Amino acid sequence: MSKDSTDHGSSSESDQDHGRSAVGALGNLNAQQRKEEQSKTLSSRRRRYGVLARLLFVSLDAIYGKKRNLSKFKVLELVARVPYQSWEQVAYIAITHVSDRVAMAKRIHDRVVESRGQQDNEQWHLLILEELIADWQIKEGYFKFTVLPQFIAFVYYQVSVLLYIVRPSMSYRLNADFEDHAEHEYMELVAEHPEWEEMKFHSTLGEEYGHYESLADLFRQIGYDERVHKLESERHMKEPRFR
Repeated sequence: MSKDSTDHGSSSESDQDHGRSAVGALGNLNAQQRKEEQSKTLSSRRRRYGVLARLLFVSLDAIYGKKRNLSKFKVLELVARVPYQSWEQVAYIAITHVSDRVAMAKRIHDRVVESRGQQDNEQWHLLILEELIADWQIKEGYFKFTVLPQFIAFVYYQVSVLLYIVRPSMSYRLNADFEDHAEHEYMELVAEHPEWEEMKFHSTLGEEYGHYESLADLFRQIGYDERVHKLESERHMKEPRFR
């Protein structure tokens, strides 16, 4: 049975609650709602990106080209997990220093759980893209699509940690910029490929991430996930430190 035949709930409720389904995808959207969310994204303005975010996007375009393709999105997903990993690491260190203040330690741990869930969601995106790239037999250079992305992720990790230690709101803002960019890029990708509306999507990861009747529907969901991550980072920008 497809995911669309069982999911219910409005998109506005999903945005506000950041609700997580029983599987890897976020929210409880059906196929029609995902189309509506795509239209909402395409009709909305992008965030006003900061200098670091713009530098990252320009660098990725210079290395991988401006054209949207699965291999480039794989690189995006490799990088996307990094801030959540860095926040989790810093939070665990913070818990060590305040372990005698149980209430504070519990609040920090709640943030860890949230970051881990976000990281896992990005991981599903990456695995799905890897599966599609393998199924479509897309050729990728080892250095360009394996070694170099790991280097970019390493640098991004260090920047995320530094910002989070010095001024957490800046780290959250950088991630909000990145997720906003990813949200728009995924929705644009779907718009560029109307043939994907009729292309069936089958995956060995269906039980974990959900079942979708078309490739277009899948990528709309991934785009929506990115919006939820953006909203979570925007929320933490207003109260970035543990209290």
